[in-house]
Amino acid sequence: MPFLLPQIVTEANALQLEKEGVMNISSLQTIDCSALTDFDSTVLTVFLAWQKKLQADGIKMALERPPEKLKVLASVYGVSELLGL
Repeated sequence: MPFLLPQIVTEANALQLEKEGVMNISSLQTIDCSALTDFDSTVLTVFLAWQKKLQADGIKMALERPPEKLKVLASVYGVSELLGL
């Protein structure tokens, strides 16, 4: 079952979201971004932290249905390839 991101991911909830993801590590193989509408660059930090944890366990992470704004943001920060965007 994919990990469903909330609608909002900002500095205010990023740390809690990261912890929630780590607690549900098996669901992080697939992350459903379809609800994500309000976010800033902290969402990239969360993704990279999850990806690092998964890679340590030999697991790949996939982002499903990323909004266009997320793709642009990842490109600006130079992490598109790292996140498979």
